Amino acid sequence: MPADAVRADTRPEFAATCAAAIRDAFSDYDARFDAITRRARHRFETRDWGAAREDALERIELYDRCVAEISLELEQRLGDHAQDRPLWSAVRDHYAALIADLLDQELYKTFFNTLTRRFFKTRGVAADIEFVALDIEPTDRITHPVARHSYAVSGDLAATVERVLAGYPFAVAHADARGDAARVAQTLTARLADWGEAGIVAIELLDTVFYRERRAYLVGRVFGREHYAPCVIALVNDGAGLRVDAVLSARQHVAVLFGYTHSYFHADLATVGDAVVFLRTLLPGKPVDEIYTVLGRAKQGKTERYRHFFGYLSAHPDQKLIQADGERGMVMAVFTLPGNPLVFKLIRDKFAYPKNIAREQVQEKYRLVFRHDRVGRLIDAQEYRFLRFPRAQFAQVLLDELRRECRESVSEDGEDIVVHHCYVERRLRPLNLYVKEVGEDAALAAVLDYGQAIKDLARSNIFPGDLLLKNFGVTRNGRAIFYDYDELCLVTECRFRPLPEPKNDEEEMHHGAWYYVADNDVFPEQFPRFLGLTPPQRDALLQVHGEIFDVHWWQDLQKNLHAGGFTDVPPYPESLRL
Repeated sequence: MPADAVRADTRPEFAATCAAAIRDAFSDYDARFDAITRRARHRFETRDWGAAREDALERIELYDRCVAEISLELEQRLGDHAQDRPLWSAVRDHYAALIADLLDQELYKTFFNTLTRRFFKTRGVAADIEFVALDIEPTDRITHPVARHSYAVSGDLAATVERVLAGYPFAVAHADARGDAARVAQTLTARLADWGEAGIVAIELLDTVFYRERRAYLVGRVFGREHYAPCVIALVNDGAGLRVDAVLSARQHVAVLFGYTHSYFHADLATVGDAVVFLRTLLPGKPVDEIYTVLGRAKQGKTERYRHFFGYLSAHPDQKLIQADGERGMVMAVFTLPGNPLVFKLIRDKFAYPKNIAREQVQEKYRLVFRHDRVGRLIDAQEYRFLRFPRAQFAQVLLDELRRECRESVSEDGEDIVVHHCYVERRLRPLNLYVKEVGEDAALAAVLDYGQAIKDLARSNIFPGDLLLKNFGVTRNGRAIFYDYDELCLVTECRFRPLPEPKNDEEEMHHGAWYYVADNDVFPEQFPRFLGLTPPQRDALLQVHGEIFDVHWWQDLQKNLHAGGFTDVPPYPESLRL
């Protein structure tokens, strides 16, 4: 029936038809998501890393593609009624009934909200046509246990670990399963020695294997008489067969593996919510939004991040949104709520000299990071539109800055401030502040990890552009992370040059560069001059990571990348590798 012919007596039937179409559209998205995810096993077994990266990009882009498909279908169905709010409210109610018994109904609700926001260009929340639940944890009602393997340990832990490895068959054989099992058992026994003589009495791992980049992970936990700990076994396929590369049993290492600085896992989960519940038992301090996101459910992660933040904001009306700590950025204005671990980054209307970049180029940098292998050194930035904040909760100095410098991104609507576009990230302590606030040993460790971060990024074909310490942050685990993307580019796009030798005294004494510098020219020898390190920190950085200041290191790396080379960047410390 054409939409313009909808009558009052047929309206419920029409709303039910539209609701079913939206449910089927999400089910189709979910099936296509799962089909891409299931390829990960074959990519790992055949060591087809290029295809694995293409799969990751295809899966990231799938959500918007499926939303566009059902949007077009609904436009044709609804016709003149596309903006009929009472009809959409009825569609929502029918949709809620259709998904009421589904374990992952929250994912369906987020999909529905995405549609309504695109049809109505919603600013803030539209309670009459959306699903709104700021005060309900999406996993609280889930009691369904996720599928898992359980192994009782009776005496010989190595023999049990060998059974564990055999319980996850691949098309590629283990190079030395018995030896790997012995090494895993020895490592776990040593790390958990304080559990007493009984030691490990059981091992429990999810049925699903987690894949990312060049590794497969068996994820679960180990139990003692009175304790339990995470247990993640990392497998690699190096051409000679499978082998265990590492075993993680400390929460801090598992938290980094499942963290907001890594790309998303490909894990063929029958349902998602129960897996989130299980992972939260391993990582009780990790926000639920980050777990959804790292499982590849980025839209649900955005929904949960929004829900948690605005729930906190409304519960703390006396807290003021303020400018984030750190040097004032030339491209981005950044604000935060002191009691919440997020920052909001808005693109300024104009950029101060010497920034030579347009707003669209900044947005493209963030899109690049969203689609790139982040190798644990790039923070995941989620893009939001039309967020509504109470104006009374802005500190006056921040509000003045936004009104003055971010008019393209901010407007006022009654008693609210509407942020038209921003990026939301986890708040990190700026590295330039951190090294001045902590003791010498902690500061030196952060500086050395900063050098490692530059290497890790470079090997994944990312050049930060601006290597100043203020553009890096430090996580709770002491890791240096790059978060300022306006000058980021691919290593393969740069021209790494040695500093030209001056030809005469006039050139040598010239203030500034006396030689031509193109936009993509990079002079690694100059890096140490501008970092603001103490002499001991600078000397240690040069001793441990001196390659990053050598033009030949960059040129050789660039040649390798152009030739299709790929350098492995493990998501855990070298000390944990077996």
